Amino acid sequence: QVQLVESGGGLVQPGGSLRLSCAASGIIFSIYAMNWYRQAPGKQRELVATITRGGSTNYADSVKGRFTISRDNAKNTMYLEMNSLKPEDTAVYYCNAKKTFAAPGPNDYWGQGTQVTVSS
Repeated sequence: QVQLVESGGGLVQPGGSLRLSCAASGIIFSIYAMNWYRQAPGKQRELVATITRGGSTNYADSVKGRFTISRDNAKNTMYLEMNSLKPEDTAVYYCNAKKTFAAPGPNDYWGQGTQVTVSS
C-alpha cells in the first residue's frame, strides 16, 4: 500500500529547467526524511539532495546552487527544482523515503524513477 510516484521528467536542453515531483501515500509523510537519488547508465546510484522532517536540506556538490529540494507535508509531496541543467545531469531520478525513528517495518521506500535527459 506504500507508494512513491515520481513525475516531471523529460527531455530538456542544456541550461533549461525541470521540476520533479514525488507523491507519497501509505506512510506518515511528515515524519520521514526524503531524498532524491539519481543513476546514470554504467554509474553507481548517487544521492542528489536530502530534506529532513524538520526541513533541513543538503545537496551533492555537483548540484549545489542549481537544484532545490522542498516538501509540502499537506500534499504528501516532495519536489526537486532543477535549473541550469547540464548533460551530465542525465539520469533516472528516484524518490526515497527514509525512516528516522525507531519502529517496526522497512526503513526505506523507493519510487520507480523518472528519466531526465539533458541534450541539445
